[in-house]
Amino acid sequence: MKVTLNDVALLAGVDRSVVSRVINDDPRLNVRPETRQRVRETIDKLGYRPNAAARSLRTARAYMFGLLIPDFANPVYAEIIKGAERAAGTLGYGLMTASSRGVRLGLEHYLDLLGQGRVDGLLFAGEESGHELAQLRGSQVPWVLVNRTIAGSHRYVILDDARGSELAVNHLVELGHRRIAHLAGPEGADTARRRLAGYLSAMRNAGLTVGPHAIEHADYTPAGGAAALDRLLSAPTPPTAVFVANVASAVGALHALHALGFSVPGDISVVAIHDMPLASHLVPALTTVRMPLEELGRRALELLARHGPDDTIAEVVTEPVELVVRASTGPPAR
Repeated sequence: MKVTLNDVALLAGVDRSVVSRVINDDPRLNVRPETRQRVRETIDKLGYRPNAAARSLRTARAYMFGLLIPDFANPVYAEIIKGAERAAGTLGYGLMTASSRGVRLGLEHYLDLLGQGRVDGLLFAGEESGHELAQLRGSQVPWVLVNRTIAGSHRYVILDDARGSELAVNHLVELGHRRIAHLAGPEGADTARRRLAGYLSAMRNAGLTVGPHAIEHADYTPAGGAAALDRLLSAPTPPTAVFVANVASAVGALHALHALGFSVPGDISVVAIHDMPLASHLVPALTTVRMPLEELGRRALELLARHGPDDTIAEVVTEPVELVVRASTGPPAR
């Protein structure tokens, strides 16, 4: 038999309105902590699940957030989704995730869903800018940019990408490398700009020169990484180490090096931003900078849930950022 609100109230020894307000985390509810705990334990014991449709009608909420990402093929977004889903579940919400590249509907489709009240807010990690920011501002529904900023925006949650770049470059410098190239991300990507800035800063602080052929841009795909690596190796003085802006690009770079007969790290060292389970299974295992992607997704959703559409949200998730040393980096060849 389906467990009802009345069943929970009867067993917990409280009024059904108390049960309802505990479920909805009503800040105006004035009961003793032990009563609140008893209600929660009774809910768990009976396995009670609120009627989502009735709850939405009663509160004028959908209890659903949206997350729009550029591409499911990029493994980085799996970690962001995981953190956002966990935060949504803790708050009693669901999460609808979609790829703008996969469905080709774009931001307008999701803003239309916002207007219909089918989601209560939007986490936006897409690649669009400018016109889309104006649309977000005009929606009058809470939204937050995730892992990116747009000029003029005041609602974003990002990572400390510059620090991640500095950790990677400093690791290569400590190994003895002096000709360190950067396989950068797309020129129009906000994350790529921040990682490039970190690379330039770390090279400058180490007293190293960045030559005219030391930086090549590529999209965040294995194919893009392979093509950019070919261009870096064609420079008059090839690098002894490459810092890659994204783990997916690094997969392509390693493949290209193997195809060309280069030894990693014997001939050239490779380190990349973002650590994924697959990184330790590559040949050789890839040295990475682990970034707090899951924490990024969690914080973005929490801030979205707790702030109104006009509030300023500007947060940089700084911890934990750490270097994971594996077999793809070593001292330069003599």
